[in-house]
Amino acid sequence: MVKLRKVKPLPKEYLESIGFAWHTDSDGSDYVADELVEVSEEEAKAYYEAGNELYEMFVEAGEYVIQNNLFHDIGIPFNLVDAVKLSWENDVHWHIYSRFDLAGGIDGKPIKLLEFNADTPTALFETAILQWAILKYNNLDEERQFNSVYEAIRENFRRLVTLEEDPSNFEEWYEGWKILFSSIKGSVEDENTTRLLEVIASEAGFETHFCYVDEVGFSEEGIFCEDIPFEFWFKLIPWENIAIDEPELALLLTEIIKNQRAIILNPAYTLMFQSKGMLKILWDLFPNHPLLLETSFEPLKDKPYVKKHFFGREGENIAIYGPNGEIVAQRDGEYGSFGAVYQEFVELPKDEEGRYYQAGLFFAYESCGLGYRRGGKIIDNMSKFVGHIIT
Repeated sequence: MVKLRKVKPLPKEYLESIGFAWHTDSDGSDYVADELVEVSEEEAKAYYEAGNELYEMFVEAGEYVIQNNLFHDIGIPFNLVDAVKLSWENDVHWHIYSRFDLAGGIDGKPIKLLEFNADTPTALFETAILQWAILKYNNLDEERQFNSVYEAIRENFRRLVTLEEDPSNFEEWYEGWKILFSSIKGSVEDENTTRLLEVIASEAGFETHFCYVDEVGFSEEGIFCEDIPFEFWFKLIPWENIAIDEPELALLLTEIIKNQRAIILNPAYTLMFQSKGMLKILWDLFPNHPLLLETSFEPLKDKPYVKKHFFGREGENIAIYGPNGEIVAQRDGEYGSFGAVYQEFVELPKDEEGRYYQAGLFFAYESCGLGYRRGGKIIDNMSKFVGHIIT
């Protein structure tokens, strides 16, 4: 069973004061749990090593997709293929941050990759800020967690300039380049997550600015806000949404990348990593790897499996099947038009009340932070965030 430690929840007034406004779910329950998952030193180290190994595997798989022109196979929209290639070929298109969703890692269960949220991962605020605050509020040792997300992302912003493992010479190379941060107007979670990233980039040494995406100007000359050109643009908008909803913008952004007028974060190549079609590519390249689950473009035979659509989110359009093809659990959603993969089912760790736990492992140049989602058989948008403590 998952081991839990009871803690006092952070006051709502405090959460509001730091910009964490999505603290209460639609049913009135608290989104952030008043418990922590107990994790051993060995388990934390295993998560760290797993994330680093998985990222290297994704890089190898990305190169394989590009070399073999498998974009259609994993659902990459045709109007972003060139942007993916261009961003892949030049190191200046730096991957700022991402999050692996993992089964296992606690309660004696092996770590298994479920998917990779490489483009616009959520739960950043919860993982990077709230876990520290919960430990401090409960007079617990703040260092007893696997969590350097804030610092890792700050250093990764500096690598945009240095392109080196050690970014300590940032000041020597920085020439006043500016980063524009954008989210869609009306989403408090997206906006405040974006503004958190802006604060981190500012601490890294960049000049920063925020604009809602509908206020941003685009042309072949670059990316602008209030007529000011920006060398970097961070958008908390999924690449696939741009391709489908704004196809002309997708082509224009490709020209901007091609002509080196601006660098877009996260880079277009993260769309490959984001696609669950990559889970099948990984299985082809690394069959029976201990961190992977068997994945196919066809339903699996004689074993339970999960049907996932390439760009599904928050558990939508997920279906779990038994070994005879019978549906065990499913959720509707808006992502059913995307292609799908069929991934071997693995049960998540459970607590005494039968609630399931899915690990979220942040990655920014290296594995850097852990948090958990708690929910039912399908982890959806009503799941709870649960912090952790190393025992």
